[in-house]
Amino acid sequence: MDEKQTVKVSKRLSRILRHDPASVGITLDAAGWVAVDTLLAALARHGTRVGRADLDHVVATNNKRRFAFSEDGRSIRASQGHSVEVDLGLPPSDPPAVLYHGTTGRVLEAVFREGLRPMSRQDVHLSADTETAVRVGSRHGRAVVLVVDAAAMAADGHEFRVSANGVWLTDAVPPRYLRNV
Repeated sequence: MDEKQTVKVSKRLSRILRHDPASVGITLDAAGWVAVDTLLAALARHGTRVGRADLDHVVATNNKRRFAFSEDGRSIRASQGHSVEVDLGLPPSDPPAVLYHGTTGRVLEAVFREGLRPMSRQDVHLSADTETAVRVGSRHGRAVVLVVDAAAMAADGHEFRVSANGVWLTDAVPPRYLRNV
């Protein structure tokens, strides 16, 4: 599988496993898992022929580690970023003192007025480093990196969880915990 095919399959998996499993006729369980065999058969029925070795390659080489296999390797799910209702079962975790959020300048006024909200997703996504936040923010234009006072949020009772791929998740970030880098 070449790089172009890998990216194409990764994007298709992201859409299916995070947002629209019904588009290929599958259902995720309550924790977001689907059997690998079920997924591969559904993809094939909908024009994307991917073998297990190809799927293993996509999961292993995804630079954001967007997907995870179950311990027995029989199921797969997206690590985070769902707009469909799932419970990833991630325990509360103590965050580092600061976390980062990448966005664009055109939304800053609203963000500083309303805070960070999950929008169509289940959680607000935060990064442990500025480099990741820049990459995230750059997807939609010139990146702006916001600093989140995660220590103050946690002290005030806000809960954080960390996904399998290191993305920090929280319900929302009120504006008082935000500042520009």
